[in-house]
Order: sequence, then structure tokens, then C-alpha cells
Amino acid sequence: MHLYHKMEHSAPSPEKEEEEAVHGGDEEVMSEVHLGCPPGFSGPHISRFTISLSLPHDVDNNSKQILETQILEFDQDGDLLLPRRRAGNNLSNSYCVRIQHNITSSIPNVGLQVWRAELVLADFILHKALCSSEFHGVVALELGAGTGLAGLLLARTAKTVFVTDHGNQILDNCVKNVQLNRGLLNNSVTIYVRELDWFDSWPPNARVEEAPCTQRYSWTFKEIEDVENASLLLAADVIYSDDLTDAFFSTLERLMSRDSTKVLYMALEKRYNFSFSDLDVVANGYSHFRSYLMDEDAIESFEPAASMPKFAGKQIDISQIPQYVKEYERTHDVEIWQIKYCGPKHETSVTPG
Repeated sequence: MHLYHKMEHSAPSPEKEEEEAVHGGDEEVMSEVHLGCPPGFSGPHISRFTISLSLPHDVDNNSKQILETQILEFDQDGDLLLPRRRAGNNLSNSYCVRIQHNITSSIPNVGLQVWRAELVLADFILHKALCSSEFHGVVALELGAGTGLAGLLLARTAKTVFVTDHGNQILDNCVKNVQLNRGLLNNSVTIYVRELDWFDSWPPNARVEEAPCTQRYSWTFKEIEDVENASLLLAADVIYSDDLTDAFFSTLERLMSRDSTKVLYMALEKRYNFSFSDLDVVANGYSHFRSYLMDEDAIESFEPAASMPKFAGKQIDISQIPQYVKEYERTHDVEIWQIKYCGPKHETSVTPG
């Protein structure tokens, strides 16, 4: 397994004030997942999430063979070494994923916490790995990765995983979590921890492979080419601000419009507040999110129009997904969506400058 991150020192981001204006100020918030953490302590804190796997009866033989014979071995690349895991490991055994996170954070730094939708997405990834070979050997991109838990679990079967978020503090924490769990990962996987700000244009500024790195978590042209060919995208708990949702779908369009076979699996949690404008209790941001989607089953009945949504969505029945991660309470307000691009195709050209 290879982890690519760049830890060269860089100056603090000059965009901090602008970021707070868009995403919120210094008000502290806390995820319900952290209610059992030490009181009066904000972080960083390492929590252990127990994964209890059991093979469903309908798992296909190919997936079972891959999972049972997966061997993790020492592989030195930079500062990471991976231990070997014995073949024939009992899949019903539990194992722990260690995640460093803050217990509270400001709204711009909510990626330092673990949120319920991230754990539901983790269950979904684990279920896919057990029941099919769909995620085996894929190149994947996680958007708004936060602590990186979903990408870490995907890295047990994927070929390449790009773990992306915005801000050095969050990305440094992602790197720490990869290091904490290096013994659980696929020996041949490559993990890139990269900066991806949805408010910036895509593709991001890139450097040639041999050029010295002057900024943490910057991209090379080859990495951009690889991520644009990714077939699988993941996101969890990224819907809480309409401006952020607009930027998210703008980035999705640029990433997914080159190939209609790409698929995004996105988990979210509806959070209800009283709206003075509506004089009612509403789920903030949820209706705006839904405005970007048309029903996947109704695509053929739509007449092409400039105003029609460019994405097709299908809600996944999470009652059919076992809860493999034990340390959270799954509620009816958590959803997983399968999202595909259905608008006009665009070509993206990435050439060294």
C-alpha cells in the first residue's frame, strides 16, 4: 500500500476569513457520535470503531475468495510499513478501526469530527465488499472526506483511493488516520491525500511529477488524469449549506460529465430546524439538494430542457444494509443516494503548463 501526501511546511491559508464567511464562524458544534467521549475535551481524540463482519448467505463466490485470501504484507514507501495478514482469515471476526477526530469543532472544521452519515456509508461499503465484487480493484474519489473513514474501508479492496477535503488541518488528520490503520489496508492499494476545494475551478493547478513540492497536498498532472478516470465517487454529510451544495454539484458536473458510467454514493443526514420564513420545521438544505436530482426511473419520460436537472438519483434502501459498525445509532433521518450524471458530456483537457 502506498500513501502519497506531502508534509512540506507552508504558510497558513490566507482564505480563512473568506472561508468562515461562506461556511460559518467559530461557533462550536458536536456530532452525536461523540456523546460517549470524555466530557470537557475537544480533541484530538482516538476512537475505536468495531467492525463486526459476517458473510451474508447471498455473497458471490468471487467476492468470498477475494476477501478470504487477501494478504497484507510489509511494503515500504516513505514512512509506511504494512504488516502481513494471514490467508484464510475468518471473516466473521471483528476488527477495530482507529480514527483520530475532534470531539467538537467550528463549522468550517466539521471534517475533524465523525458524523453519523459517514458511519452509514461505511456500512454500505462493507456490505458491497462482502456481497459483490463491484468495489474490487476500482479507482475511487472521496469528496469531503473528513476523517477519511469511508476511504480507508474502501482501500481494503480498491486499487487507488483519492481522499480529498479542504484545509491542511483536516488533511493532516486524514494522513494520521491512514497511518493508524495501515495494517488493515490492501497491500497493493495507493492512497492519495489531496486538497480539493469545491469553490475553486477543476482541474486544480498541478505540477509536473518531477517538480519540487511547495504546497501540501498538491496535485500532479498524472493524478488529475487518474482521478478523472475514477469510476466510483463517495461523499458523506456534505449537505448542510446551500452555497456548499451548489459548489459540490458544480464540481461533480466537471468530474462526472466525461463518462456517464461514473457513480456517486452519497450519505446524508436530514437535520431539522424551525424556519421563520416557512414558519415550520424543515430539514435545512435537503430540498435544495433534491432540486439537483431527477428520479432515475423517470429519466426516459423527461423531455430534454436546459432547466432540467443534470443528475439522476436513486435512494438506496438502507434497511437492507446490516449495521457492521457498532458504535452509533442508525436513525430514519439518514439516507444513501446513488447519483449519476445525465447531462451533456464534457471533455476535460489536462496538459502540463
